[in-house]
Amino acid sequence: MAANYSNGIHLFTSESVSMGHPDKVADQVSDAVLDSLLRADPMARVACETLCTTGLVVVAGEVTVHNDAAVIALNNVEETVRKTLRRIGYTDPAMKFDAESCAVIRTLHSQSADIAMGVDKDGAGDQGLMFCFACRETPELMPMPIFLSHRMVERQAIVREKNIIKGLRPDAKSQVTVEYEGNKPVRIHTVVLSTQHTADWNGAKKQAELKKQVIKHIIEPVMPKKLYDPSNVIIHVNPTGQFEIGGPHGDTGLTGRKIIVDTYGGRGCHGGGAFSGKDPTKVDRSASYMCRHIAKNVVAAGLADVCEVQVSYAIGIAEPLSVLVYTQGTNKIEEAKITELVRKHFPLTPRGIIKHLNLRRPIYEETARHGHFGRAGFSWEETSLAATLAKAAGLGR
Repeated sequence: MAANYSNGIHLFTSESVSMGHPDKVADQVSDAVLDSLLRADPMARVACETLCTTGLVVVAGEVTVHNDAAVIALNNVEETVRKTLRRIGYTDPAMKFDAESCAVIRTLHSQSADIAMGVDKDGAGDQGLMFCFACRETPELMPMPIFLSHRMVERQAIVREKNIIKGLRPDAKSQVTVEYEGNKPVRIHTVVLSTQHTADWNGAKKQAELKKQVIKHIIEPVMPKKLYDPSNVIIHVNPTGQFEIGGPHGDTGLTGRKIIVDTYGGRGCHGGGAFSGKDPTKVDRSASYMCRHIAKNVVAAGLADVCEVQVSYAIGIAEPLSVLVYTQGTNKIEEAKITELVRKHFPLTPRGIIKHLNLRRPIYEETARHGHFGRAGFSWEETSLAATLAKAAGLGR
């Protein structure tokens, strides 16, 4: 399980990437295709992978649909791709990757009948292990470094779309280093923000001005005032000197390459499975969402200050093979008792997870940018079972 950093002063760093980062472009395209099919057929089975590079998007994978509306959506994949790229902000041919001129290649085929046999009887769509995490570092019960990293690239998108800083482009990366005393964040140590821009910002003098504007309009608005001291923080903005060439023209993007960005920024463990492009019968996605739901409710209930949950599955088998709760010594009751309460109050079969979290909806493109966790509006972020857990644990909530 995850290392326990509860003792001593230490630094911890996490990163995020913007909606225009090439890997996130691929994730959003895969999830936009998934959403288009679920909108027409909630029972659709989808495993959609995307590659994007200079002037090209390739959409591949396995799909099973059950009605004519979903077939129409499947035939409209090219327009779904272009609509997604427009929404991200790739509309300028000068970036050598834009929604109108890029080629779109679709290579989707039907799902393996061998896999379908296991899913048809409500089993897991694959074997695997999933981890999720919650802690008290932020009101959203997320680790602070990844939470702030997400908020920076989210803010970069707002500043770009509203033209608050002229000449920003969609690709960006953020990184935040937090200093801790035990489990408690005590100050923001280092902040990094690299943002793509037009040629208007090239040159040392222009970059110095861009750094001032980025600090004012992107970094400082999202930093916690009690932990952010402008006179005692290291800030890097476009540390290479400029960032004109970016997006899929600068680097090829692939679905599923930002699994740590998508989760907890390296805090806690990761089972290895990616999320985007997968319908909820794939436990890589749905069980990870349920584990976050569990961990967040355990912390919200006061059963522990830190909670990591692992579950594992075998293909075609409905019940998890194992459930483990780890609290890094912050538990208020025995971890075995917390595990018992988890098994009692949370459904853990694929069918039960899908029903409990209402996952057969076109909600996934939104998850593919700025993090799957720690954001309002997703069912797995709700803490409606916290009071039930606290009562069952005898904590008097």
